Order: sequence, then structure tokens, then C-alpha cells
Amino acid sequence: MQSTVEPAEGNKVKLRVEVPGDVFEHEVDAAFKRMAREVRLPGFRPGKVPRKVLEARVGVEAARNDALQHALPEYYAAALAEHDVDAIAPPEIEITAGEDTGPVAFDATVEVRPEVTVGGYASLRVVIDSPEPTDEEVEERVEHLREQFSTLADVDRPAAEGDTVTIDISGARDGEPLDGLTAEGYQYRVGAGSIVPELDANLEGAGVGDTLEFTADHPQEGEDPVDFTVVVNEVRETVLPDLDDAFAAEASEFSTVEELRTDLRTRLATVKASQAQMAVREGTADELAKLVEEDPPEALVETEMQTRLQDLALRLRAQGIELAQYLQLTGQDPDAFREELRTAAQRSVRVDLALRAVAVAEGIDVDDDDLDAEIEAVAARVGQPAKKVRQQFERNSQLSLVRSDVRTRKAMDWVLEHIEVVDRDGNALDREALLADEDDHDHDHGHDHGAAPSDDPQNDSPDEQDS
Repeated sequence: MQSTVEPAEGNKVKLRVEVPGDVFEHEVDAAFKRMAREVRLPGFRPGKVPRKVLEARVGVEAARNDALQHALPEYYAAALAEHDVDAIAPPEIEITAGEDTGPVAFDATVEVRPEVTVGGYASLRVVIDSPEPTDEEVEERVEHLREQFSTLADVDRPAAEGDTVTIDISGARDGEPLDGLTAEGYQYRVGAGSIVPELDANLEGAGVGDTLEFTADHPQEGEDPVDFTVVVNEVRETVLPDLDDAFAAEASEFSTVEELRTDLRTRLATVKASQAQMAVREGTADELAKLVEEDPPEALVETEMQTRLQDLALRLRAQGIELAQYLQLTGQDPDAFREELRTAAQRSVRVDLALRAVAVAEGIDVDDDDLDAEIEAVAARVGQPAKKVRQQFERNSQLSLVRSDVRTRKAMDWVLEHIEVVDRDGNALDREALLADEDDHDHDHGHDHGAAPSDDPQNDSPDEQDS
């Protein structure tokens, strides 16, 4: 097989492929063998019908057409690999010779990933919340802990925000009680806003024995208004424990309040450090996306959207939920959901294009050691021998995809080594300290090939592509 590649109109290339007649004849013979397994002729066992008999029965043209349908995708894939063409959409194939007899030739015009140029990537500035816990945040944790150990005490006064009331509540329409809006002895915290806003407004200032009547919109959008009747049975206030060493000993393994505060600060610092790490990466990705001025190709955006959609659908099905149910349960409009999906996909594609541009500009490449390490990591993740994983990638012509993803990941690491990180007040933060804890982890800049070959030989393709 011989092939050439040349630029085509727009962001496309044209592959010209020629296959000698004797080479293609093997495909025709394979087509006749497939037919022999399907055709039932008297006197012949399935799969044993001679080619001459089939030629007389169905004709050479039918076998040649079958051979073209089976072989052209393989020839096309081989040409892509030979010329390292980064195709991003299905090709438009035109057979130029060999449909009836002789050598086969065809042209394949396909859209390719654009190569963009970005500037300013070496001096990006990312703004994040400070990872250092403030005294106020620590005290919020302390107060939250006191809330957990609080008690309720009856009060002889009207209800106020924060009080817990015991009520009989009845929601009705045209005098008929409504399911889900009627309960007796229901405990409700004033100001929670978890039923209807009018309930909180009426409860504030109400005392034991009061009967409240009001009309409010139904909690579910689109439903008719509801007439509420509420009887107040109890009013109790929250009593917090004293903040002393006795409380610290009861609420934790520490004997003093200061030891408790120190522990809470340490725990909060760990949480905020993790959040800061994610914020640095997300912020860096946002800044990289801004560097790509060109609109991303629609083919890449659609592919990214489908990948994200399939990933979400699989995760939902694992929980026994269909996508339509998920949208309904979360109150999301399908059109708005798809638009959000498109926006996220466009950002992801821009980040990927920017990182590829950084890799080119900085001469970042992937050597055999990098590839071996990646395959070893994939093998460990999926529980397969590294040799088998490599064979599966080779069989599916996906080693170039693995190299490409490792290269963009290395480009992201390069960018992270050069960014400036500041807090909301403009104070410089120690970027190396922020990202130090990630050194032992596999980084994901937003497009991980997730190469995880399946044990099923019929499904030897990456199953975790996530952008």
C-alpha cells in the first residue's frame, strides 16, 4: 500500500491511498470466505462452498464490494498512522479506482486537530483563596461543634429566628389536605426556609397556642398556591454548652479548648490545602483556555460533549438512575444542561489545544521511558500485565494517543512550574508548597486518555477518556 498526504481546504488534509491489485485480491478472497459461511447451497457444508461456485452464484462484484467495505477502514487507519495525521472527525472517502477490478485507490479527506500558537503562557497569574485557616474559620468550626452538643430548652416568649418549634401543619387546596404538606408534631427550626418562606415569616413572633393561617406558593414550581394552617405547640431555644475544658473533653479526645482549637485548625488547613491544589489547577486551566483565541473545531467539541455525557450516564446507571431521571430530580432543563455541557467541553478543548502549543514551543516530548512508565501505570490500574496493555494499544493503533496525552500532561506540569499564585489580597503564595503533596499522584489537566484496556478482546479500547 502506498499513501500520500496533502493539505485540503479549511482545517483538513487529503490522504491518497493506492493498494496493488494482488494485495487487494486477498481481501476479495476473504470476502468470499465470509460469504461461504453465510450461504446455504445444497451439497455443500456451511463454509465449504468453493469460490468458483460463489462467483457463479453471487458474482465477483458482490465480493469486491464486501471487501471494499471491510478493507478501506483498515487502509485508511494505516495511512493515518503512517503520516501521523491527527484526525478529529470521520473522513469523507471517495473511491477513485478499483471498484470493479484491478488496483484500488481512494481519497480520504478529513478534518485534523488545529495547531494553535499561544503567548504569555510562561507568566500566568492564578488567584485563589488563601490556604491558611483564619481565626474566624476556626471559630466557625468550634461553634459548629458546640451546635452538635447543644440542647433545647422551653421558653416563655414568642418564637424567634433560630428557635425550634413543634407545630401541626396542614397544607390544603379547596379544603382538601395535600400529601407531603400535612404533619402533626413536626419540629421546625425558624428561619430554615425549607418549606415556604411565608412559614418563617409567620412563625417569628408567634407563641404557644397560636394558630397561623396564610396562603403561599406550592414548594414545587408550576403547582397552584396552597392554603396553610399552622398550630404552634412548643417554642424552644438552642442552648450551647459553655466553651471550656470540660466541653473539649466531652466533644473530643483533647483535654483543653486550646488543644481542640489547634486540632481543628490543623484539620481545616488540610482541607484548605487540598482545595487550594484543585483551585490552582482549575485556575491554570482557565487562564490557558483564555490564551486560545480561535474557536475550537465543532468536531472536537462534540466529541468532548459525548465523552462527558457517556461518562455521566455510566456513573448514573451504576446508581440505578437514568439521565432523564437525574435531570428531573435535580430540576435541570435539558436544553440548559446541554448548553452547560457545551461550555465545559469548549473550555476543555481550548485547554488541550493550549497545552499542545506549549509542548511544541518548549520542545516537550515523550521518550520511550515516559511511555513505558505510563503503560506500567495503566497496567497497575487495570490489573493487567504491562506487556498485554502495550499489545492492546498497538493493536488499536492507540500508542500515539497515549504519547499525546502524556505530552500534554507534561506540558501542564511545565506551566504549573512557572505560574504565579496569589491570594485574593494579591499576596504571593508558595506554589511549590501548594503542589508538593501532588507529586506522588497522577495529574489530570482535564484530558486524560485514561487508557484502561478491557479483558474482553472485543473491547480493547480506552474506557475512561475524560476531558
